[in-house]
Amino acid sequence: MRDVAIIGVGLTKCGELWEQSLRDLYVEAALKAIKNAGIDHIDSMYVGCMSSGLFVGQEHLGALMADYLGQAPVAATRVESACASGGAALRMGYLDVASGASDIVLVGGVEKMTDVSGDAATYALATASDQEWEAFGGITFPGLYALMAMAHMERYKTTSRQLAAVAVKNHANGAKNPAAQFPAIITVDDVLNSVMVADPLHILDCSPISDGAAAVILCPADQAKTLCQHLPVKIVGSGMATDTIALHSRKDLTSLDAVTKAAAAAYRQASKVPSDIQVCEVHDCFTIAEIMVSEALGFFEKGKGGNAVETGATAIGGKIPINTSGGLKAKGHPVGATGVAQAVEIVEQLRGGAGARQVAKARIGMTQNMGGTGASAVVHILEAM
Repeated sequence: MRDVAIIGVGLTKCGELWEQSLRDLYVEAALKAIKNAGIDHIDSMYVGCMSSGLFVGQEHLGALMADYLGQAPVAATRVESACASGGAALRMGYLDVASGASDIVLVGGVEKMTDVSGDAATYALATASDQEWEAFGGITFPGLYALMAMAHMERYKTTSRQLAAVAVKNHANGAKNPAAQFPAIITVDDVLNSVMVADPLHILDCSPISDGAAAVILCPADQAKTLCQHLPVKIVGSGMATDTIALHSRKDLTSLDAVTKAAAAAYRQASKVPSDIQVCEVHDCFTIAEIMVSEALGFFEKGKGGNAVETGATAIGGKIPINTSGGLKAKGHPVGATGVAQAVEIVEQLRGGAGARQVAKARIGMTQNMGGTGASAVVHILEAM
């Protein structure tokens, strides 16, 4: 297996991008990544996308995006793993290069979510839950994460103010990100006084519906410095794991076992431990998710994640800055693009190009992307070369 590096990144703005189509968004991010890498060809490409069939009526994305990007007949594959589709696509691209099958790989993620009604978007997202045991009964993802939040609050005394602190931190970071959908400063009281969606989760505890795309260019690490016009970033660890989709089948509603197992595989491959990570992008689809993920990744003891946010441990300048991009909460959550967008942020951080949200002297970073309520999880560890 060859070492693999990221040599180019591209990102669209996230938001309600009504004037751009699904293919427009993917191509915009892809062209930015190609230009950023300074390459003149690609050998294969991957498209992370959760539910384009339900959102815009379009399947067969591999061929579509290769054609619209002007890259046919290059091999192109769509990858789906619910909200972890982007992270899974990155892992597939990584394995493609690592295996020696391809040298230059484009990995993109995209979703166009705002061309349908709120009800239709909710239905599409609910396909990431267990249809027979969850969606059929009427529960949506805010309700599922509310169950997880209530269990965590009951067992560990996590508070609504600690949940709100996640949103406050991520909006503060998102206010420094020109790609963010909601670059607005908010307060704990703003969160607690916002509309209740599913007790204890308020609307400001929830990530938005978003359009957007992200892309990265991968190549063998031993070619990166020759090809790359920026500081290359090596993927030193990659892990993926799954769990039951239905919450009621899990042993513990306060744990994310797939995240823990995916992280363990990535740590082992990279020869790293949690204290080595200097900046991390995690899947904060709801504020409770960031708290639970920070524990599952080993940054904090079980039950201590809420206090860590409240005391500033996860802020820029803290023990482990989390979601410097603004996260899904403020940057936006175009579900198929999220895992790739996380990698874009970490690459920018490790290059020293994150601007006002830069983490000082960051050399090792992590991304954590998950589908549904953590039924699939992908973790990557990246290191500046």
